Amino acid sequence: MRGIVAQQKTVTPKVAIDAVSRIFLVDGAPLVAIERIDLDIKENEFVSIVGTSGCGKSTLLNMIGGLDEPSSGEIRIDGVPVVGPGRNRGFVFQSYSLFEWMTVEGNIRFALEKSQISNAEKKELVAHFIQAVGLSGFEAAYPRQLSGGMRQRVAIARALVYRPSILLMDEPFGALDAQTRGMMQELLLKVWEDHKVTVVFVTHDVDEAIFLADRVVVLASRPGRVKKDIRITLERPRSFEIITDAKFTDYKREILADIREETLKVMAQQAGSSIV
Repeated sequence: MRGIVAQQKTVTPKVAIDAVSRIFLVDGAPLVAIERIDLDIKENEFVSIVGTSGCGKSTLLNMIGGLDEPSSGEIRIDGVPVVGPGRNRGFVFQSYSLFEWMTVEGNIRFALEKSQISNAEKKELVAHFIQAVGLSGFEAAYPRQLSGGMRQRVAIARALVYRPSILLMDEPFGALDAQTRGMMQELLLKVWEDHKVTVVFVTHDVDEAIFLADRVVVLASRPGRVKKDIRITLERPRSFEIITDAKFTDYKREILADIREETLKVMAQQAGSSIV
């Protein structure tokens, strides 16, 4: 009988970042914001990105979203090179970017304007995501009538209503008070668990990064590079009691030490450049 050699199936990453660099021109001089980043993100994975201010977190997110282009290297989604924005990616920013003249329902429905689905399907999708983010009863409210947390719920629902496979989030809870921020973190985890999208989440808050993510990627200071890629093995589903867990504390200590090391590097560079 002929032997059969089994080959391991290669799984294409949901997001593949291959030797990506981004260089800007500042006053005519090149500024390397990101340098040769290699990073793979699996389907349905939740990845948080942290690092010092100016290390390229938002630049990297914008390139994944197709809002900016790498100077070199390539980003692929499901094996296909990113050449611009696409409906397979939804964005949520710190600023809510809502249309003040539209109701909650109108803001969410706006994301479906170019969709070919029927009006009945649009109505059903909008109603589903209004419920998913806990805004039932506020369909006819205008953004000015909502709290910051409620506005961000609208932004999340609008990003998800056309059913992207990737959700890109840039400091989405940064402007919220601590209590509202905690509620939004729990809401995001529930939405992620229910709808199983891939999330790339930029934050300055280390506790938030650990609490939410499967992996925390620490970027080095400029030029941005992957300093460390830490797998978070805390059990799911998660509640805020987990922040007292010894393993959570160990992750936090490690990540803060990495960021502090990079902050000291930046301070030393700035001090050196100020000496005449």
